[in-house]
Amino acid sequence: MGYIAMSLRVVSALRRECGRVIGDGGLATIATQRSHSTAPPPITPLGSARPRWLRRESTSSTPVSASYVVVGAGSAGSVVANRLSANPNNSVVLLEAGGRDDYMWIHIPIGYLYTMGNPRTDWCFKTVPQSSLDDRVLAYPRGKVLGGCSSINGMIYQRGNAADYDAWAVQNPGWGWDSVLPAFRKTMDYYAGESDTHGTGSGGEWRVEKQRVSWDVLDQFMDAAQEQGIPMRDHLIDSNTEGVGYFKVNQQKGLRLSSYKAFLRNRGVDRTRSNLQVISQAQVKRLVINDGRVTGLEYYRDHSDTIHRLAAEKETILCAGSIGSPHLLQVSGVGDPELLDRHGVAVTHELAGVGRNLQDHLQLRPTFRLKRGTVTLNKYANSIQGKAMMGVEYLSKRSGPMSAAPSQLGVFAKSNEDLAYPDLQYHIQPLSLDRFGEPLHKFPGLTASVCNLRPTSRGSVTLQSPDVRIPPAIDPNYLSTDHDRDLAVSALRHARHLLSAESFSRFEPLEHSPGAHLTSYDDLLAAAADIASPIFHPVGTCKMGPASDPTAVVGSNLCVHGLDGLRVVDASIMPSITSGNTNSPSIMIGEKGSQLILAHDTVADQPEGHLTHEIAASL
Repeated sequence: MGYIAMSLRVVSALRRECGRVIGDGGLATIATQRSHSTAPPPITPLGSARPRWLRRESTSSTPVSASYVVVGAGSAGSVVANRLSANPNNSVVLLEAGGRDDYMWIHIPIGYLYTMGNPRTDWCFKTVPQSSLDDRVLAYPRGKVLGGCSSINGMIYQRGNAADYDAWAVQNPGWGWDSVLPAFRKTMDYYAGESDTHGTGSGGEWRVEKQRVSWDVLDQFMDAAQEQGIPMRDHLIDSNTEGVGYFKVNQQKGLRLSSYKAFLRNRGVDRTRSNLQVISQAQVKRLVINDGRVTGLEYYRDHSDTIHRLAAEKETILCAGSIGSPHLLQVSGVGDPELLDRHGVAVTHELAGVGRNLQDHLQLRPTFRLKRGTVTLNKYANSIQGKAMMGVEYLSKRSGPMSAAPSQLGVFAKSNEDLAYPDLQYHIQPLSLDRFGEPLHKFPGLTASVCNLRPTSRGSVTLQSPDVRIPPAIDPNYLSTDHDRDLAVSALRHARHLLSAESFSRFEPLEHSPGAHLTSYDDLLAAAADIASPIFHPVGTCKMGPASDPTAVVGSNLCVHGLDGLRVVDASIMPSITSGNTNSPSIMIGEKGSQLILAHDTVADQPEGHLTHEIAASL
């Protein structure tokens, strides 16, 4: 009876948090869900008594114009909408093609099992067949909900390497490490307080916390890495140096923190600023371009064929991500004329780089069978008692496996000691399975997922129809260069080396996949093709660079080359991928992009003492 009472109290708290009433099969049955199931437990809606934070988002009138129109309420777009609407003289409309984030599994960290691959929250894109990966077609999740990918991703806070940004700045002034660090710090609310690199809770919205789970097997893996010469790093938020440690995560008291929650809901921005309007289920059909200027857009709403029009008095800002932003440009007639003509789209502005330069991290997932009795997630997931224990711990403390990011332990390492910086990133997981969506193994297992931090392969995003509702062709073109193939083989050998440490020998690790009998270059390259999967970090498809660069789409001010009134502010502007998880760099781009927009705004239109004056003076 004590357990039931405790469960009811926690369910009530989560009910307030998620804005839903949990039905008979809801949170109380989380502990008994099959870990690989994609079917969510049933949830009964509140009906007409929606929580306050949902009421502001659905409006009775359709706006016809705004100072700024922001497309995409994801990682960068939520930041942009917050910063631009801080000035009451600016009217801002934020359009999100996906729905509201009132789905319970968005907020419970382990819920990524139910949000990825779920059309309620995921676009459910697929790649074209990948020739270097046995012609496999790969799932390519992208968030289709308020918060975008930050509502379904792995929650890891990472900035990459300072050298990444200094490389950007060679052709893009103002984007070097010293220039972007203030934007990282301004947005960050770090659990350990302020430092020269960390932000503080006094202003930052993007909460970064310790994970609320630990595993003996991962603690021992840290010892193994140190035995192999990789130092422990408590604050593993960049890849500047080698290191091993638990990842820090974007969570708040055991719940996922999406960018929408952080920048628009938690401080009441979306319900208290009368100059900000958020419209969900609003998919942009095309941009309206007149005489070289983007004057607004057309969009569909609520899955209807009815076309709504929205004028942008100052600027239209694309924050639809590395798949959505180039796709929208292409269906609007902005891109490579040959490609557009092939699909029956009239050219409104020639810009050959749109959709090119796609980059992504490809993870290789070697798995290891551990000694019988070793406690990993496999044990919990394969027994009713284990599932119940996970449920009880989360219900009572918001901790344990249900509060965990998909990957808890990280390692940054060098494949070659002559390198200046790490070129490998590990996501160590206390679990093992053959394929995503399949059950965890019956035996204790560990996955040492490893990726090449700076791939040289380049892919593309291309429209397949003039209709924006038809998904684009996504071709990451994985392992298409000798560099990436060589490093894939080196990565598998490096993973074996880490697991061979004496301090890890008590777990008696045996390579389950791809198999220790594979040792030659050709065998390991074939194995890499078999066990590789995307890690979902697409960037670069609206590349930032000077107008003289034929592959560049935006300049260092993020304005689209050759068009007035249009900027792109999201991960697609990265000239090259950052050396780590890409979500928080996208948040930084949203912050810095907002500063650039505000600095360009007419100073005379701003109230005296407004932040724009300060920004204009500092840039």
